[in-house]
Amino acid sequence: MPIPVVDNHTHLDISRDDAVIGVDDLGPVLAEAAAVGVDRVVQVGCDLPGARFAVEAAERHRAVVAGVALHPNEVPALAADGALGDAWSEIERLAGHPRVRVVGETGLDYYRTGPDGVPAQQDSFRWHIDLAKRLGKTLQIHDRDSHEDVLRILAEEGAPEHTVMHCFSGGPEMARECVDRGYHLSFSGTVTFKNAKALRDALASTPLDRLLVETDAPYLAPHPWRGATNSPALVPLTVRAMASVLGVAVPTLCTALSENAERLYGPW
Repeated sequence: MPIPVVDNHTHLDISRDDAVIGVDDLGPVLAEAAAVGVDRVVQVGCDLPGARFAVEAAERHRAVVAGVALHPNEVPALAADGALGDAWSEIERLAGHPRVRVVGETGLDYYRTGPDGVPAQQDSFRWHIDLAKRLGKTLQIHDRDSHEDVLRILAEEGAPEHTVMHCFSGGPEMARECVDRGYHLSFSGTVTFKNAKALRDALASTPLDRLLVETDAPYLAPHPWRGATNSPALVPLTVRAMASVLGVAVPTLCTALSENAERLYGPW
């Protein structure tokens, strides 16, 4: 990238081949990303081990800040085991760390959760919204097959000052509603997929000052690496595709992406 940008959402602790990744293993990945102009990342933990990893990574590596939460797919099992309250307590403790800048990813995911899991997911989403507001941290939202309920609950609870729709998956109408509400939209490699016209239309509807870019690594590698293991070093492919859709110069978009991230998360 001509101007360094931020990978707004990544999971550097997750391996697609079940390899064990330690905090000390992140150095080469971060260096590879920095070499192509991706010099900062938001490492997101989705469960208690992942949240602990994110905090440790942010303590160890200055290129990393952390996000911590219970992913909506984790919540129904915790609730069924009577362990959700204790899990919330640990997330709240970790979220108070100064290197944690994000409460997330939280939200709703109706793709894998049946109707029995929906109430627990919605209760947990409301709890995370409240936590972000109490701590003054940015909220990152996971929304899969649940657009209407995500927007409804945010309206009912009152969104935090800084709210990000991670891996945005809606169309242009939803994008405009999110922008009207003051949310930021983060686009991943999916925006480069040939069948993602509605997503590109959503991107075209989003002002520069509301945009972020992410990998969601190790998933969602951009074209032409679709299906491969994603990493922050592939962000430039997504940024260049976004610039083309928006009709802006790559340096202009890079400047906006960097400024937006630092406005939401503070300096690294």
